[in-house]
Amino acid sequence: MRARALDLAGGVGAKIAAAGPGARAHALDLAVAVLATITELSLLYDDASEPSLRGISLTVLAGAALLARRRAPLAVLAFTLACGVTLAALGDSPGGAPVLVALFTVADTCDRRVAFAAVVPTAVILEVASINSPPVSVIACLLGAYWQARRRSAEEQARNVIHEERAAIARELHDIVAHSVSVMLVGVRGARDVLRSDPDVADHTLARVEASGEESLAELRRILALLREPERVADLRPQPSLADLRALVDDYRAAGLPVELRVTGEQRPLPGGVELSVYRIVQEALTNALRHAHATSVTVALRYGERLDVEVIDDGAAGTTGTGHGLTGMRERVALLGGELEAGHATGGGFRVAARLPL
Repeated sequence: MRARALDLAGGVGAKIAAAGPGARAHALDLAVAVLATITELSLLYDDASEPSLRGISLTVLAGAALLARRRAPLAVLAFTLACGVTLAALGDSPGGAPVLVALFTVADTCDRRVAFAAVVPTAVILEVASINSPPVSVIACLLGAYWQARRRSAEEQARNVIHEERAAIARELHDIVAHSVSVMLVGVRGARDVLRSDPDVADHTLARVEASGEESLAELRRILALLREPERVADLRPQPSLADLRALVDDYRAAGLPVELRVTGEQRPLPGGVELSVYRIVQEALTNALRHAHATSVTVALRYGERLDVEVIDDGAAGTTGTGHGLTGMRERVALLGGELEAGHATGGGFRVAARLPL
């Protein structure tokens, strides 16, 4: 009978592996119920014994009750325990396999205080009925408690991953939208001011606004495509890097912000995450200078050494980071890279954003 049980376990296991997540859960419950029933029958009777109808019936009922073990763990424990005690009282010698499975489920799905409150009377009743020894019951309960702790740890890790992904998406959306909208608003206002006096300049400015809008739309489509179908690679423009920094500065200069880019030290390739973070930090600082500072001079400085120092200083009067979402995004990016960020009023006026990133 034990050989037949092992064969059945192999066949059921193959079917579970091929099923979907929901079907796998139901198939697993069915497999556990069948295997517990077969195991109990193999312990209850040996090859020389003639199984009785009452023994088979109670064992099958106890095994079938395990199908509801996730929905009503305490009730299933009480029912399987009653079946085992009844078998023992009728003169049979049950092994208690369904009871142990039910006890494991209680420890796995219920509060720990409930689980440990259930294991004591269960172990006492099994000992009095000579079904199995208390250590076996305690082991089943401890295994269930361990499985619950492991599952909760995995769920907590999954929640943390989701939170980090949402934060990353929020940073990207904020950086893309804030940059493009700021540049477009400034461009539209400038074009409106010279629309009648210099139509050619207005036309050129509006063309840049159009290009900026198309670029931002492509970025948003890329992010939305990844959100809708994360398993597919978005066939849109790659993430920006330090190679695109000069073009970024040129865009803000064309929008009316006097920006100077200074790069010192020996430049070298950096990890993609570092380059993207530096690009976004500079982009956010320039966006705030354009929208809030009313600066007449902005300096973007990159210094390569044992670390990468990034500094954006403006001489504007506002000295603000806007709503604070941009500053939060910058701090998160720098923290993920193990660096430090300073943002505040600069000496002599204006605003200063400085990031120190380890290489």
